[in-house]
Amino acid sequence: MKLEKLNDNFFSRLETLSLNLRSNLAGYFGGKHLVNSYGQTVEFSDFREYQLGDDIRRIDWNLFSRFEKYYLRLFTDERQMHVQIFLDCSASMGLDCPAKGEYAVMAAAALGFLAVQNMDKLTFHFMKEGGAENPFGTIVGKNSFFKAMGSFSDLEFDGDVDIEACVTGCPNVTENNGLSVIISDLCTDYDWKKAVDFLCYKKRQVLVIQVLTPEERDPLYDGRVHLMDSEAPDISDGKNMKLRINRAMQEAYREALNDFIEDAKQFCRKRGAGFMSVSTDAPIERVLFGELLKAGVIS
Repeated sequence: MKLEKLNDNFFSRLETLSLNLRSNLAGYFGGKHLVNSYGQTVEFSDFREYQLGDDIRRIDWNLFSRFEKYYLRLFTDERQMHVQIFLDCSASMGLDCPAKGEYAVMAAAALGFLAVQNMDKLTFHFMKEGGAENPFGTIVGKNSFFKAMGSFSDLEFDGDVDIEACVTGCPNVTENNGLSVIISDLCTDYDWKKAVDFLCYKKRQVLVIQVLTPEERDPLYDGRVHLMDSEAPDISDGKNMKLRINRAMQEAYREALNDFIEDAKQFCRKRGAGFMSVSTDAPIERVLFGELLKAGVIS
């Protein structure tokens, strides 16, 4: 896979952005995300009355001189989050359409860069068949991130993927400490919604990015065609078929696709998860600076 667009110019355009994660996530000490709990930063948050056992160094003596009561100054806390990116590596994501796989990889790389820029922990999970590979371990810092980027050109797309099995079987899906992103075309017979439910059960912030090609959104096939499923095991598989496509079938397909996308959007919204469906002909910058801003994932 050619990834010429993943260059210094691409990442330099991202340096003005940051991940916007929920303030009620727990996370780890030492990051850049402000949370609702009180901590050791220099950003003032509130006062409260002194209680036995509190640190007397936090007493505000100016308030004591005015009210003759002891009050503590409270400051906001900053935490380090764990960003997990689950990338669908099935055949439909890039075997017959390299541009689709490249687009998905660029989206994953952009979100990963924003994570390490925020001093967050980052893991990439490449979903293949019934499991997710994590070849780089936990990535912290830009040096480790760019070292991992050097291996992305070797990524292969093949077979089918059970997103639910890949996500629920991942050993390091921790609770309430960051963002989990699923990047896929969602073109699968498996129930990807159960993966979202699992991540929501783990109290993680969830974002689903559906990547489709212009041909998938608006196919222009006409007449007799032989449709081949790129993830079918052999040519005699029941998913492969010969059809005569007319205008009515094209309209039915567009309506079914729109219904599918709307159903996915509503499903995620009810669970507090983000959802966006993007086309590979849209500039990646529009997705990052436009759609992700609308979704509230970046700021």
